[in-house]
Amino acid sequence: MMSIDGLGDLWDTLFGAQPDPPALLVLLTGAVALVVVSTRLPWRIARNAITIAHEGGHALVALLTGRKLRGIRLHSDTSGLTLSAGRPTGPGMILTLLAGYVAPPLVGLAGAWLLGGNRITLLLWVAVALLLAMLVMIRNVFGVVSLLVTGALVFAVSWYATPQVQAAFAYAGVWFLLLGGVRPVVELQRLRSRGRMPASDADQLAGLTPFPPLFWVSVFALVNLAALIAGALLLAGPILASAGLTL
Repeated sequence: MMSIDGLGDLWDTLFGAQPDPPALLVLLTGAVALVVVSTRLPWRIARNAITIAHEGGHALVALLTGRKLRGIRLHSDTSGLTLSAGRPTGPGMILTLLAGYVAPPLVGLAGAWLLGGNRITLLLWVAVALLLAMLVMIRNVFGVVSLLVTGALVFAVSWYATPQVQAAFAYAGVWFLLLGGVRPVVELQRLRSRGRMPASDADQLAGLTPFPPLFWVSVFALVNLAALIAGALLLAGPILASAGLTL
């Protein structure tokens, strides 16, 4: 049984602020994330993290709007599916469909806010908690394995790694969510223009609203770009501090 002192130490570890990371670390992790997002094979492997955030966004908003979540499936081709029950029309369904493509950069923005306060360990533990909560609703083997591996990696870094490694991992992950949220929107429109995604989130939103699919693709893009810019400014804090500047 954990003692009071042990609980206090755990509280300090979770909610205490870590030292500012070197400006070079912030720049290098951003550059690594950009390379991963912009190159074919690394993106193909890492994109699963974007899919997890995408489907998690659908699931969370479905629950918040009173829909009944039936389950989440993650596939090895980095696609996913979230099923919920409720009215097939109306604000709840619209918000649920809207949440998927904007979820990764918004999660990244929340992570950038935590990193801006140097809450690196807290960020990693929140990520583990969210992955475990999502695991309950996974309905296929690949999805379970994917979440367990991802959660185990994040937990291992948060528990065993040095503060420098934790900082590098956290900053790289947040940069990846911010940058990686933009590329799927570009891919979405490219596939739509070729007639290969007739039932995309944008097309389903068009069927529920007076606005065409391209309008919703534009909404995805604008929200994601805004989150990227805001998140980048938050992450740039150590760089600006080293230059004697503040936001």
